[in-house]
Amino acid sequence: MITTEQVNAIAAKIESSGVDETTVSALRQQYQPIHFTYCMDDDLPNNTPVIEHKDFNLYLIDGREHCLCLTDDYDVATGIVVAEIIAD
Repeated sequence: MITTEQVNAIAAKIESSGVDETTVSALRQQYQPIHFTYCMDDDLPNNTPVIEHKDFNLYLIDGREHCLCLTDDYDVATGIVVAEIIAD
């Protein structure tokens, strides 16, 4: 389970530190055992983020089964995708 408070704090950390692999690595250390994945937002078409920002979006991951999938249910979320938005 991931809380909305955690996701909001994570978004604030990314906003202040910048969205990159270094920040995601720091989040992995700070928010264990939450699983973090870093990618580009255009790798996740047709999905709705739980947090939208001009530089990044955050998506929740459900890892209860053998295959990971995106979810909007905080109660079953086990991870977060940090998806960087590249301006055109």
